[in-house]
Amino acid sequence: GERALCTGVDISQPMIELARARALREGLRAEFVVADAQAHAFDTAGFDMIISRFGVMFFEDPVRAFANLRRAAADGASLRCLVFRTAAENPFMTAAERAAAPLLPDLPPRKAEGPGQFAFADARRVQGILESAGWSGVEIEPIDVTCALPADQLDQYLVRLGPVGLALRSAAEATRTKVIAAVRAAFAPFVQGAEVRFTASCWQLAARA
Repeated sequence: GERALCTGVDISQPMIELARARALREGLRAEFVVADAQAHAFDTAGFDMIISRFGVMFFEDPVRAFANLRRAAADGASLRCLVFRTAAENPFMTAAERAAAPLLPDLPPRKAEGPGQFAFADARRVQGILESAGWSGVEIEPIDVTCALPADQLDQYLVRLGPVGLALRSAAEATRTKVIAAVRAAFAPFVQGAEVRFTASCWQLAARA
């Protein structure tokens, strides 16, 4: 409502610039900070709610990060986060690297406990992180979300995001061409006409300060 003030935090300058432009265009009361939420000096007890969608899995030290967020939360404040479950439950997210692996032998393996996309796959570990950081009333609920993107954006997705996208930045042109062809074929089961459709298997995390 009109009395609310939101603060957006991200380590990505371009992302913050885009968010700031959108907020200005829509007349929202929001401020933005380019910072690492793990260590940023937030005002103590300054927030009534903390929300993250697919960001907290990338903390280098998640207990330290959530302890820092707990200090920023007023007593009784709520925490709400969405994170991915396991790689096996999210085949769309790993299709590119599985297809590209024979052509990119130096592709770095994913670390089971991150930081990374699936670092919060283990619900028991996540509960331990939150409780160790001072949060209580932890609830972890599985949810499945149907997602879609235009099929003509698929190439942009596969060459810019994830481990394969990073590897392609320095790959020779011949290798790049082969990888893109292999990866595009791997995504064929997800293409339905003009859309790419997949299910994101997630945990919805809730806790209270």
